[in-house]
Amino acid sequence: MKKVCFIASECVPFVKTGGLADVVGSLPKYFDKEKFDVRVIIPDYTCIPETYRSQMQYRTHFYMNYNGRDRYVGIMEMDYDGIHYYFVDNEEYFSGPGPYTDMFYDLEKFAFFCKAALSILPVVDFRPDIIHCHDWQTGLIPVHLKDKFAGGEFYRGIKTVMTIHNLKFQGVWDVKTIQRLSELSDYYFTPDKLEHYKNGNMLKGGIVYADYVTTVSETYAREIQTPFYGENLDGLMRARSGQLWGIVNGIDYDVYNPATDKLIERRYTVDTFRRDKVKNKIALQKELGLRDDPKVMMIGIVSRLTDQKGFDLIQCVMDELCSDAVQLVVLGTGDAKYENMFRHYDWKYADTVSAMICYNEAMSHKIYASCDAFLMPSLFEPCGLSQLMSLRYGTVPIVRETGGLKDTVEPYNEYEKTGTGFSFANYNAHEMLGTIRYAEQIFYDKERDWNKIVERAMRKDFSWKASAKKYEELYNIM
Repeated sequence: MKKVCFIASECVPFVKTGGLADVVGSLPKYFDKEKFDVRVIIPDYTCIPETYRSQMQYRTHFYMNYNGRDRYVGIMEMDYDGIHYYFVDNEEYFSGPGPYTDMFYDLEKFAFFCKAALSILPVVDFRPDIIHCHDWQTGLIPVHLKDKFAGGEFYRGIKTVMTIHNLKFQGVWDVKTIQRLSELSDYYFTPDKLEHYKNGNMLKGGIVYADYVTTVSETYAREIQTPFYGENLDGLMRARSGQLWGIVNGIDYDVYNPATDKLIERRYTVDTFRRDKVKNKIALQKELGLRDDPKVMMIGIVSRLTDQKGFDLIQCVMDELCSDAVQLVVLGTGDAKYENMFRHYDWKYADTVSAMICYNEAMSHKIYASCDAFLMPSLFEPCGLSQLMSLRYGTVPIVRETGGLKDTVEPYNEYEKTGTGFSFANYNAHEMLGTIRYAEQIFYDKERDWNKIVERAMRKDFSWKASAKKYEELYNIM
């Protein structure tokens, strides 16, 4: 049996700020339990809800020398959903209202966490064959295994995987600071190791020293080898391309299931959506004060409102889009300029545009279930989960062909009668608008074809089961 240890800075359901938490919390449950013993280590943040904190058991504690001081390392543990979790406890580092504060403080917090996470393994008597690290917060772990932890018998031969969820975030500061926090010698701060354009870079350390590097879609794995998407690491990604895998994330098919979802007005399946899906739309129109019209095309957006997500394109053509026969429902928070833009259009087109500038899990489910189409024109998108959720609910995605969006949404072909959504290639507002209008045309004029797109979308399998098989394949060659 292969032993695998996931080490990460966040994990559903304990603490979540983004898709990383979904991967770390969901993926371990889907490995074949007879072949893989997968456990998870995360920090014991004081912001973890009391419902979970009260279930944690104290295992033991010890003192670890870090940066010239002996520091407390407590180990809490619990079984949740069939997976064993370890929590590294140190209130000096892990208290506060959220998992992240300012970058400078986070660098020290996660440098400490990397060393502590490796140090607890012999104490809890778990020697993994593979340590699976996630994002820059755990980037020092593959380096430490070749350095301070290399001498001991216990750590010898442990392999590492480094997963990049978003290459934009790298854990960068000046060399002197990163060297002090990582406790690594001058040897590691050269351009082929942790030094990067005169700075120290924690993610780069993980990429250089890990046995394999993965990212969250095949297209993104190719994109990050180019200057546009490579965030100044494209040369390194090309150098490691032989050990670079792209594996698409999944979503939890138990949570996102229109047949059993308690948060939506009317449940439906691939066999009943023609009759029942529209009842969700009618209920949402009433709830949001939009014009009652079961036949109008409703387009949904659930997103962080940032440049990365393509909102500058939407901003360019918003008036033109609002003059079409569509309703637009937006849920999310982000940059003030986009929040205010949507508030303005909500006021200007009160019966066709609804903007909720907040995040509301129940409302997101209602939008996935009620809308006819889902708009996601991202500039770059390592994987993207919203399009997977919209496919699951039979809400046809309209996306830009980048990263995970390109890998998961097959563009509609009216001649071959194939496809699960609509897509456009160039980052251009009017190309996006043309694609939306093409989708409108199919929706209004070719209802039978539209329903077939919905059916194909709902039959796709983007569950974690499919992702886990790919990771098992990777672990088996290590």
